[in-house]
Amino acid sequence: MLDVVISFAVILAVFLVLPLIVGQTEHKVMAHMQSRLGPMYAGGFHGWAQLIADGVKFAQKEDVIPAAADRRIFMIAPGVALVPYLVVMIVIPLDRDLVAVHLDAGLFFVLAVMGVGVLGSIMAGWASANKYSLLGGMRSAAQLMAYELPLVLAASSVAMAAGTLSLPGIVEAWQWWWLPWQAIGGVVFFLAGLAELRRPPFDMPIAESEIIMGPMTEYTGMRFALFMLSEYVGIVVLSFLTTVLFLGGWHGPLLPGWLWTLVKVFALAFVVIWLRVSLPRLREDQLQKLAWAGLVPLALVQLALTGVVKVLF
Repeated sequence: MLDVVISFAVILAVFLVLPLIVGQTEHKVMAHMQSRLGPMYAGGFHGWAQLIADGVKFAQKEDVIPAAADRRIFMIAPGVALVPYLVVMIVIPLDRDLVAVHLDAGLFFVLAVMGVGVLGSIMAGWASANKYSLLGGMRSAAQLMAYELPLVLAASSVAMAAGTLSLPGIVEAWQWWWLPWQAIGGVVFFLAGLAELRRPPFDMPIAESEIIMGPMTEYTGMRFALFMLSEYVGIVVLSFLTTVLFLGGWHGPLLPGWLWTLVKVFALAFVVIWLRVSLPRLREDQLQKLAWAGLVPLALVQLALTGVVKVLF
């Protein structure tokens, strides 16, 4: 029982701390890349208090619920967007012996639960009684349907290569030559995950220049903050899964295994921020074309390549 309690405490700490670190890193990286001076001043040295200032700002804002909204759905939508990522974290291994729950079908569990998290924005868009929110929710639904397929196909490829659905089992089976072998699947998985998180350049469901803030237009205060937190937690979860499935997880020379995992996770989180700063938003037709004409065929190619290599060798 003590081991279980300690494991869950570690997972909860990772869940609460890493997204905040990623959020603070995004402020600083964007400040440097785009010459944004604002985030560099709060608190003095290098704007260390910017994240605290944002938290205080959200806590002070009034919690407003539109009169015509479906109050129950409107209130629980931020929780639906956030909680699934906490559930996913309990089966992702940080090191060989550092995983809260070892599931034989861990990959299947992760993909199923992550799909639930996307429903939060769809619920918010439907319940807000706002045409811009509804448009954002519809775009979120279309994006989920388009990018869930390449995400699952890419993950299936690495599960086929390892011969198991267990996340620790996949890392144990990983070899260095999987990097070129599963490279296509890794890129497809990472891009499809970004699209499901609605991160730039896949942020058409939000598109503040067109539909204000999409499904979150009517949200204020801490409920809006929960949506923002779910985005950063999603980045952490996506980075962890890409690390575990395609980058060997804890495998690496010299350093402890858990440290190698965190190094890879933060490197991928930096790539997520870099893409946001560097690339313009894709149009809706470009989003769908990338999924159906680009990522799905590539995922099928990776799946076929994995099957051929498994049969021959």
